[in-house]
Amino acid sequence: MLPFEKCPVCDGELVEKEVEKILRGGMHTAVMRVRAEVCLRCGERLYSQDTVRRFEQIRAKLERQETVEFQPLGLSFQVA
Repeated sequence: MLPFEKCPVCDGELVEKEVEKILRGGMHTAVMRVRAEVCLRCGERLYSQDTVRRFEQIRAKLERQETVEFQPLGLSFQVA
């Protein structure tokens, strides 16, 4: 999937997993499930270029409040 055989942070073993990614843009938050290479030693996540581009597109839509195509999951609250 990615050009790394070992984790670039700690040199640990990488395995492909489905992970949950939280994206924020403006006052909005989105949650996605994506494939990533995850280090078994330090937990570092490595995403493909296509996945990172998708993150950027979603963040931009959140900032512009273009959320019609997103499925609501509930409410978020800030605790002081």
